[in-house]
Amino acid sequence: MHDVIIAGGGTVGLSAAVFLAHHGVRALVVERRPGPQIHPRATGLGMRTAELLREVGLEEAVNEVAVNMTGMTLGKITVDTLAGADLAALAKTVPTRAQTVAKMDYTPARIRGTCPQNRLDAVLLDKARDLGVTVRYGADVVSVEQDGEGVTTQLSDGTALRARYLVAADGARSKVRSELGIGLSGPGVLGPSMNNILFRADLSGLTGEYTFGLCEITNPAAPGMIITIDGKSEWVFHTGLEPTADLIRTAIGDPGLDVEILSVLSWRGRAQVADRLSLGRVFLVGDAAHAVPPTGAFGLNTGVADAHNLAWKLAWVLSGRAAPGLLDTYHDERRPVAVLAMEQSLLRMRDLRLHFDGGPDAPRLRAEAGAVNAPIVHLGYRYGATISELPSTEDVALTLDGSPGSRLPHVWVGDRSTLDLVGSAFCVFAAAPVTGLDVPVHVVDGWPYGTLLVRPDGFVAWRGEEGLAEALRRCTSGA
Repeated sequence: MHDVIIAGGGTVGLSAAVFLAHHGVRALVVERRPGPQIHPRATGLGMRTAELLREVGLEEAVNEVAVNMTGMTLGKITVDTLAGADLAALAKTVPTRAQTVAKMDYTPARIRGTCPQNRLDAVLLDKARDLGVTVRYGADVVSVEQDGEGVTTQLSDGTALRARYLVAADGARSKVRSELGIGLSGPGVLGPSMNNILFRADLSGLTGEYTFGLCEITNPAAPGMIITIDGKSEWVFHTGLEPTADLIRTAIGDPGLDVEILSVLSWRGRAQVADRLSLGRVFLVGDAAHAVPPTGAFGLNTGVADAHNLAWKLAWVLSGRAAPGLLDTYHDERRPVAVLAMEQSLLRMRDLRLHFDGGPDAPRLRAEAGAVNAPIVHLGYRYGATISELPSTEDVALTLDGSPGSRLPHVWVGDRSTLDLVGSAFCVFAAAPVTGLDVPVHVVDGWPYGTLLVRPDGFVAWRGEEGLAEALRRCTSGA
């Protein structure tokens, strides 16, 4: 009998394994593919994901494999061809990375640039194995049955596995979700099939000292999006056209360019959220729970946050520190966040300015469209509250005000953040000592947010000294 089996060894599945092991639970990961994926997919890591990587000691390791964009980075650019673009002129129209980072005073975490998913997966896999996690490749889930004691999972190789809980991280076409009969809500498949072309070409002569995350090509003979993978010689071209080296040369604008296509993934955008994120002893995370279009980089990041929310709750229930009712809060808290991510991505698909426009008119454009600023989607939401109830849909620092359901405000205490001081456990933050509680109390000089009871995932559970002990009891009782 395993404590937890994770179906799916992609980014979210491996994240779940790392977070569980961080809390003392060693899961078994089963992945249908024969090994780790080598094709990069998502590349943008959000601020909340960076915080979670920091919590488990991976911020430095991820920075080592992330593309260094601390210099002259242009973010997203739109050009006819890359060769025909004046990058120096474009650089004058966008803020420097230092200016952008300076505005992120609501978080202690920093990732120096984009991080292709295959590189992130390698870091997570190494960490998971270091923590004693077993990752079993070439094992596909065939069926799932559960009872009052656990879950039985049949694999394609004839093996039957038994666990107290099953976490389904098996993608948008989740076999586990299908076995459970959980339906989906949302538009579903969006548009025609696209090709994700990983190619090798030396573009240093065109990019020079500049880097970019995304380069939209408007050339009608080769429309698509060039995405930075290593910033030097590896790139992805997203297009709806047939993948050929000549197509890439046309998009770049250099007919004599030496291009090597390394691999091609065909994909179709989807927008759908599972009607339930849990059923009995089974929990859906990542794409199995919600398929979010890529615009905005909300899908992967929401999935990693799913895994983080679930991991501490499973660990507390498995260790007997909390009643099983605590696990019911996973669906209640994470499904509204998934719906928000999907809806905000769809809005951005219709008008890219809602995400990439950093000009003075951007807040007005978002307000008129019903969109919110990206940091709100990543970490400015509140459990138990709607977006309309937030103090701001633009300034994430205003939403992180210590209110119950929000992520704990970040304040430096010496060289450590208040988020670091949480230590993946229940604790209290206050401006003066608080007694009578069997949890750490962090007294912060000048703390303006009141007395806060903070959960192991860094979210505020209660504010105020009155009722604090009862709030702690209820948090772990599942009431």
